[in-house]
Amino acid sequence: MNNDQQNVSNDQLQEDLSEVLQVRRDKLAKLQEMGRDPFKVSRYDRTSNSMEIKDDFENFEGKIVKIAGRIMSKRIQGKAGFIDIQDQEGRIQCYVRLDRIGEEEYAVFSTYDIGDIIGVEGEVFKTKKEEISVKANEVVLLSKSLQILPEKYHGLKDQDLRYRQRYVDLIVNPEVKDAFMTRTKALKALRSYLDERGFLEVETPILNTIAGGANARPFMTHHNTLDIPMYMRIANELYLKRLIVGGFDKVYEMGRMFRNEGMSIKHNPEYTAIELYQAYADYTDMMEITENVVAHMAEAATGSMKINYQGTEIDFTPPWRRMTMEDCVKEYTGVDFSTINTDEEALAVAKEKGIELTPGMRRGEVINAFFEEFGEDKLIQPTFITHHPVEVSPLAKRNVEDPRRTDRFEAFANKWELANAFSELNDPIDQKGRFMDQLRKKELGDDEACDMDEDFINALEVGLPPTGGLGIGIDRVMMLLTNAPSIRDVILFPTMKPLGKNSDEE
Repeated sequence: MNNDQQNVSNDQLQEDLSEVLQVRRDKLAKLQEMGRDPFKVSRYDRTSNSMEIKDDFENFEGKIVKIAGRIMSKRIQGKAGFIDIQDQEGRIQCYVRLDRIGEEEYAVFSTYDIGDIIGVEGEVFKTKKEEISVKANEVVLLSKSLQILPEKYHGLKDQDLRYRQRYVDLIVNPEVKDAFMTRTKALKALRSYLDERGFLEVETPILNTIAGGANARPFMTHHNTLDIPMYMRIANELYLKRLIVGGFDKVYEMGRMFRNEGMSIKHNPEYTAIELYQAYADYTDMMEITENVVAHMAEAATGSMKINYQGTEIDFTPPWRRMTMEDCVKEYTGVDFSTINTDEEALAVAKEKGIELTPGMRRGEVINAFFEEFGEDKLIQPTFITHHPVEVSPLAKRNVEDPRRTDRFEAFANKWELANAFSELNDPIDQKGRFMDQLRKKELGDDEACDMDEDFINALEVGLPPTGGLGIGIDRVMMLLTNAPSIRDVILFPTMKPLGKNSDEE
């Protein structure tokens, strides 16, 4: 087919679509003229849903039920017709006969379209083909669909359109709804796990006067009344630790975080994370919570601690593998940083191995760069990478045996970071020095470096008990549990560039 033929074909399709859409509007206008405007219906008293009728047919057989849902298929044969209606739980067939609902009602029913939302009152029975169905006594139009469900022509297969029109995606692709139901199960299990262990769920500010709690580029806005810049939170860490100072022993918050950074299959600017803090605990306690809570979520959502992600089996059964960052670098590169003690030596070996150097880079930052370049992509099975350098851990407590390291870990699976945790730095003097170092990095051009938070320093001076803290990236865990290839598949309404703009996604 040449371009001219293709253009004619597309134009004809658009014309056909326009005609069909106009027919639907004409049907609505006629209904309104008859005094049967569906948009004036305010409620419908459902008694049952599709799943419970099918799962408990023996008790429902012969009983009158009222169900409601969207027409997904329609087969009219003279004086009788079959329709499939879809509710949240699934689909069920309805059998509609002229002699049962009356000639006038049947004539109106015959005009209903796929996509319309209806209520059906009728008797539960099985057809000759043993399909559980509802024999209609009454059919009521509750909402007229003025658009056409995409499967009528070509299915909703365009991935970009599926994300933009999630409401249609949920209607025509049942597996999408299943994935978000799985997400809900996993989140309920997560909350239940923490609640049963005495953690208190709290809420902290999303708008902040300082972008703190993590190394990331923030979204900025402006508060008109106060006439000050404000930042969407990149983490809720510093507020939650203030609550530990205030006397709460165990707290957690799950919610949206915002980072003004690149987009990819595992990065969305707005994402869900949970952070939790426990007084009188350390990073080893957080390891135990991490492996147990993720395994608990997997089992609750999928029925097993072992999942298959894109053809690879990942086993979340505790305990997970543990290795220090330096040991990981040594295993995969042969470079032993226990024998490299100066910044100059570290920079020399980094240059030799092709590591990209940045202004002011020091030994600890080189170790982290080695890990990110050579170690991270080897971590398929759940693994804790521990004892990060101080230079890349501004909020973590130093390791007593080697003060160049911190008592910190990141949890990895499928090459992805899933969680970050540490024994919290509660020395206000050391913390202020770390903040000063972050300011130095900011002056050198690092726009992800933390700002100074004087009030948080003051809170530490009031006194923070020994504390363990943990953050888990919920969306990445959900990708694994639902076998989703992209983070957009586990976010109901992912961030999208407006139509007509050129994409700059990574």
